[in-house]
Amino acid sequence: MVHNDLDKLGDIIKAARKHKNLTRDQLAERVGITSRYLMAIENENHKPSYNLLFHLVRELGISADTIFFPENIVMNTELEQLTRLLRLCDERDLKIATATVKALLDSK
Repeated sequence: MVHNDLDKLGDIIKAARKHKNLTRDQLAERVGITSRYLMAIENENHKPSYNLLFHLVRELGISADTIFFPENIVMNTELEQLTRLLRLCDERDLKIATATVKALLDSK
């Protein structure tokens, strides 16, 4: 049985916000909520709607797995960041990135 433990959601959101050097006011404005409501999510265990959670995850650039599968978290933020960046690439950019990585590995 899977345990639905979203009690750490506020901590995850707060840590990601601080990692991106955003104030509570800045993040709240970007996702269209009040800073008071964001504080309630971060500190008082309030649960956002799916729509708001979607916007928070996207704005903060965090993996949804961090929230829904915290037991599988791999503390390799550079790899996660690279993966997120690759998802933003078009087909041409992916071919260039693949060739670059292959060249780096071949040079070892």
